[in-house]
Amino acid sequence: MLHIQEPLAENSTQRATLAEHPLFQLAFRSSFILGALASIVAMTIWLGFLNAWWQLNPTGLTPTVWHLHEMLFGFGATIATGFVLTAVQTWTGRPSIKGLPLMALVSLWLVIRVLFFVNSTATVILATVLQALWWISVIAIYSHIVLLANNRRNYLFIPLFSVMALLEMALLISELTIDTAQALHIGRTMVLMFGILMGIVGGRVIPFFTRNGAKLVAVSHPKLLDPLLLITSLLGALVFFSHFYISLPLSPAYLMIAAGCLHLSKLVFWQSNKTAGIALLWSLHVSYGALGVGLILLGSSYFTPLIVFSSGLHVITVGAMGLMILSMMSRVSLGHTGRVLMPKPIISYAFLLLALAAIIRALLPSLGYAHLAWQLSAMLWITAFAMFIWVYLPILKAPRQDGLR
Repeated sequence: MLHIQEPLAENSTQRATLAEHPLFQLAFRSSFILGALASIVAMTIWLGFLNAWWQLNPTGLTPTVWHLHEMLFGFGATIATGFVLTAVQTWTGRPSIKGLPLMALVSLWLVIRVLFFVNSTATVILATVLQALWWISVIAIYSHIVLLANNRRNYLFIPLFSVMALLEMALLISELTIDTAQALHIGRTMVLMFGILMGIVGGRVIPFFTRNGAKLVAVSHPKLLDPLLLITSLLGALVFFSHFYISLPLSPAYLMIAAGCLHLSKLVFWQSNKTAGIALLWSLHVSYGALGVGLILLGSSYFTPLIVFSSGLHVITVGAMGLMILSMMSRVSLGHTGRVLMPKPIISYAFLLLALAAIIRALLPSLGYAHLAWQLSAMLWITAFAMFIWVYLPILKAPRQDGLR
C-alpha cells in the first residue's frame, strides 16, 4: 500500500508545484503564449493547405471555415479573454483566476485545440461541447468578479463574450449540419464583433497609453463619440447578420462606413502623428486605424466591384486584430511582469511585418496576385508571432522582477 500511495502523493505535489508556476499566476501569461503559438500552428497548416503540401481532414470543418474559426477563436478569443481576465483584477481590485483553476482552464483549451487540429467529425463534435464548457467557465469567472465588485462600467464584457460564445456555437453547429454558407456568414459577423471589442478596449487604453507614453497633456476625444460609435457598430453588426436571413430597408454598408469614419476621427484627437518613434504606441494607433479603414472597405464593397469584401475583412483581422493583439501582448507582458515598457528592437520589426501582411493581403488580390498575397501574408504573420514568442516566452514564464505576483 505504501508503494501505491507514494506516487500519488508525489503527483499531487507536482501538480501543486506546477500550479504555482508563474505561467499560472495570471491568465495573460499562458493565454498570450498559447494563443500566439496556436496562430502560428494554424497559419502553418493553412499555408501548407494552400500550397497542396497536405490536406485538411475532409470529414471535419471545411478548410475556409476551419481557417476562419481557428484564427478568430483559437487565436483571437483566447488572447482577448486572457487579457480581460487579467485586467479585471486591476479594474475591481479583486483576485482573478490563478493556480489550479487556471491550469484546468488552460488544459481544457489545449484539448479543444488538438481536437480541432485533428478535424474529424467526431473530434469537432467533442470540441464543440468542450468549447461551450470553456466559454461558460470564462464568462462565469469574469461575471463573478465584476458583479461582486459592483463594477458596472465593465459589465459590458458579459453580454459581449456571451454573444461571441453563441456565434461560435452557431458557426460550429451550422458547419456540422453542412450549412457552410451560414457558417461563413456567422464567422464574418464574428469579425465585426471583434471590431466592437477592439473599439471598446482600444478606445479606453490607447489615449491613456498615448498620454503617458508620449508625454502629451491632452489626449482625449469627445465623450459623445463612445456611445455613438458603440450604437453604430452594434447596429451595423446586427443588420449585417440579419441580411443573410431577411431583406431589410437599411444596408449595413452605411453603418460600416459610418463606424469606420468615427474610429478614424478618434485618431485625430489622439494625436497619432506624435507617436511615430514609440513602437508600443504607433503600433496601437496603426491597428486602430486599420479597424476604421477595414470597416470603410467592407461598406464600400457593397457599392463597387473594385473593392472586395474579403480585403476589408483581412484589413480588420490582420491589420487591426492581429497588430493590436501583438502590440497589447508586448506591452502587457512587460508591464504586468514589473519590467520597463521598452520592448526589444526586434518587436518593432514584428509590428512592421504584421502591418505589411495586412497591406499585402488587402491589395495584391485586386491586382491579380491572390495566391501570392495568401502566401506572403501567412509567412509574415508566422514570422511576426514567432518573434513575439522568442522574446517574450522567457519573460512570461519567469517571476515578476519586482517580486510581486
